[in-house]
Amino acid sequence: MIYLDCPATTPCDPRVLDAMLPFFSAAAANPHNRHHAPGRAAAAAIEQARRQVASLIAARPAEIIFTSGATEANNLALKGIARAWAGRGRHIVTVATEHASVLEPLAALAREGWTVTILPVDGGGRVDPDHVAQALRSDTILVSVMAVNNETGVIQPLAEIGALCRARGILFHSDAAQAAGRLPIDVGASKIDLLSLSAHKLYGPPGVGALYVRQCASNDPVPLLDGGGQERGLRPGTLPTPLCVGFGQACALVVTEAEQAGIARLGERLWQGLRRRVPGLRRNGNPAYCVAGTLSLTFPGLDATDLMADLPDLALSTGAACQAESGAPSSVLSALGLDAPAAQATLRFGLGRFTTEMEIDRAVAMIGRALAKPEP
Repeated sequence: MIYLDCPATTPCDPRVLDAMLPFFSAAAANPHNRHHAPGRAAAAAIEQARRQVASLIAARPAEIIFTSGATEANNLALKGIARAWAGRGRHIVTVATEHASVLEPLAALAREGWTVTILPVDGGGRVDPDHVAQALRSDTILVSVMAVNNETGVIQPLAEIGALCRARGILFHSDAAQAAGRLPIDVGASKIDLLSLSAHKLYGPPGVGALYVRQCASNDPVPLLDGGGQERGLRPGTLPTPLCVGFGQACALVVTEAEQAGIARLGERLWQGLRRRVPGLRRNGNPAYCVAGTLSLTFPGLDATDLMADLPDLALSTGAACQAESGAPSSVLSALGLDAPAAQATLRFGLGRFTTEMEIDRAVAMIGRALAKPEP
């Protein structure tokens, strides 16, 4: 099996697994029990992980709130800030190509009385910061723009948007699940107030993520859950020590520039190999503003699901994994201007740390054979 679905989840790095294993057995303890040595050791391991996560985005450790993943982090940021700031305003701005874990919480807030402005993107998948500025109102409390799109790999202009939000006293949130470990992130330089992360998108374990909350008295969201006072009282519940440790280790093993350049070369090799075999093949998203290794490709006149059925040894996706069972055309591709047949003819390729040149060449050959197969 050739795995090319890294935007959905990355394989756990063996070094991450090695760091986690002791905390499942010999070093297992509740990190919130400081009355015995194992509990204190588990707590120390979590604080080390918090420092590692914070370092990845140039934040302070105290600004990192562990969650179950980016979906929970997005919900806590959006719903929590909306409810905390309800007395100041009830208007939120976002972008049409956001992940469902942003759009659906905002839809829920809209049903509760908030106004949500959803901005379009250009043909390359980017939002214009001027359009964001024009959408801001006196009652705008929050802007949410993802760092990197999960289907196309398109990078959004966070620094420009962050600057205009800070100038207006509006909070700025970014879903950075697809960016962390692939792009440098500096929450201070980009004037980001809240940022969501997920470990399993950067070679860590599934089931753990984080929300960065800039330390400021007015920034804390209203908690979604009631319970203990863990995580500054913003996210109650016993922290999973092995998962937090794995998350921290994954952040410490962030992709190097050389590794990222290698992934970019493999992505170009895939693109050029398929272009030679598929007349009219289209790449979605402006490649000048895309992260390395994520390619959204439209195969004209084909059904992507049928094509995948002819590729049993190739792990691919038609788009966001969380929406794979809905059968509906991708909202991201629709926002880029693709009609329903084109969206249904699109495959997402996601390369990563463990992808090899041989696998890319085999994948191109497999797809070529599948396309050349005569109709039944």
